Amino acid sequence: MAKVAVLLAPGFEEAEAIITIDILRRMNIEVETLACAESRAVVSYHDIPMVADSTLLERIDTLYDAVVLPGGPQGSVNLAANRDVLRFVAAHDESGKFICPICSAAARVLGANGLLKGRRYVCSGDLWQQASDGVYVDAPVVEDKNLISGKGLGHAFDFALTLSARLLGDEIPVRDHADHIYYAW
Repeated sequence: MAKVAVLLAPGFEEAEAIITIDILRRMNIEVETLACAESRAVVSYHDIPMVADSTLLERIDTLYDAVVLPGGPQGSVNLAANRDVLRFVAAHDESGKFICPICSAAARVLGANGLLKGRRYVCSGDLWQQASDGVYVDAPVVEDKNLISGKGLGHAFDFALTLSARLLGDEIPVRDHADHIYYAW
């Protein structure tokens, strides 16, 4: 069974995180939320407290099949400023695991730290102008090698369903489930 880490930094965009977690778990993909803070308690962009499964430091040496980086104005800034996050993402990228930023995380976390590595990606707004090591593509979801990026909250279902299909290696059950939740994917 595939296993995914969802990184939650203070100020993370809660809907991007929860929609992704929900869809992955509905597809029987194991998800572990990791607080990128000293404790497992993390407060989201809209002041919703969440308790993560573990802290990033508790799982820093664990290798997952995918790493999801939700956006959020402050959440993505906090992810980008955290050296452990950057080390964790880089280790997964080097191992060929899926790296999955959504919204501002592609530009602020990956693009600002040389982690796009020339790959095509999407992010929210005009943040792409601040990233110099990738190729911006304006689309709901962009896939390039092991990088799967989502434009933002309005495309969170597309992002989560795409990631699910790649992890399962099969779009049919994902399309069936999208129909089940009345989402045209």
